[in-house]
Amino acid sequence: MTTARLRQLWADLLASFWVRPVVMTVAAACLAEGLVRIEGAVSLPSWIEAWVYAGGGAGARDVLGAIASATIGVAGTTFSITVAALSLASNQMGPRLLRNFTRDPGNQYSLGALLATFAYSLVALRSVYETDQHTFVPQIAVSVALLLAFVCVGVLIWFLHHVALSINVDRVVALVHGDLAEALRRLPDVTEEPETEDAEPMPDGPRASLFAPEGGYLRVLDDAALADWAEEHDAWVELRTRPGNFVFPGSVIGEVAPASLRADAQKAVARTLALGDSRSVEQDLEYAVRQLVEMGLRALSPGINDPMTAIAVLDRLGAALCELASRQLPSGVTVRDGKQRLARGATDYPGLVDAMFHMLRQAGTNVPAVMIRLLEVLAEAGAVERDRARIEWLRVHVDLTRDAALRGTQDAAALDAVHERYRTALAAMQPPDAADRRAAAAHQASG
Repeated sequence: MTTARLRQLWADLLASFWVRPVVMTVAAACLAEGLVRIEGAVSLPSWIEAWVYAGGGAGARDVLGAIASATIGVAGTTFSITVAALSLASNQMGPRLLRNFTRDPGNQYSLGALLATFAYSLVALRSVYETDQHTFVPQIAVSVALLLAFVCVGVLIWFLHHVALSINVDRVVALVHGDLAEALRRLPDVTEEPETEDAEPMPDGPRASLFAPEGGYLRVLDDAALADWAEEHDAWVELRTRPGNFVFPGSVIGEVAPASLRADAQKAVARTLALGDSRSVEQDLEYAVRQLVEMGLRALSPGINDPMTAIAVLDRLGAALCELASRQLPSGVTVRDGKQRLARGATDYPGLVDAMFHMLRQAGTNVPAVMIRLLEVLAEAGAVERDRARIEWLRVHVDLTRDAALRGTQDAAALDAVHERYRTALAAMQPPDAADRRAAAAHQASG
């Protein structure tokens, strides 16, 4: 299995709802079997023996049976009701709410605690027996089962509280923003020198086309492995796709030079691509952005009409832009020994900003509060950003937002607020050198 597929498999396993519960259940069954086997072989301190179960075989069977039936019943009932509630909530916030629920480690551990206690009780129950000559009661195992039952009561209380928070729209927005912020933190700092600065570009010459081995969303691309292959064969690879794009089976996704290496390059590309039925945030910044945008669009739909949620989404998008101000977006070019060995599509700043604001601006044109907040968010992002090209693109969105807001309302107070926010945004988006001179002048004046 290739590195790209291993990375995606590991990410999918961590996000799967069943992995942690299965591990906890197996561990609990092994613990029960181990405690049964050491029964009578160890001596416990007197203060612990005072809390050890001291009943007979019938009582032990009743206790273990009650714990097993109660935990499996609570697990089934609680989680079925919870999924039903989440399904209703997803109509307002989008179907990805269920995905956030299933990948939440707290929910997985809660289900695992209930199922682990069930499995533990069953394994311990099978060891209890009574005959005319001998009776065996695993007192330590029964005592631990009682302890686990009380733990499950606490887990149930915490889980109900946690689910109530999970369907809160502000928390869901914060969770999705957390995915985006984590992806941004993996980007290099703006102070780092790009590898592509003095790298030798790809040479001109005959190239051979590369085809998609199968269809699906490109979830992970192992740039390093593909660039290593290109360096080893003194080749250059150019891909026309990037993580997040849908790849059509058999379509042309790139080129390789020299053309004689097409067959080997085709195998290398197949090894380094991980395709799937859905997008992944690991290498796709726009995926987390579009999740936030989807929540904002649903909130602005006529059936829901919840501008406050849309404003919360804009706040998180603005926070992401402020975090991005100190980061470099991937260029898509991988360098080996001073030569560009791999070039692929990559998310750029204009594309990311367009994905954030185009659809929200179009949906919120007739909602002055959303338009005003959008101007404020752009002003905040522009005040933090120091890159001239990025600032100019933010100004483009400021102009688009101003024009849309003026078309969407006739309220005099709203129009005045739009003009004021527009002027504030333009003032915040000064070129870096002018802003630096202004700050230096203010510092000298205060001194």
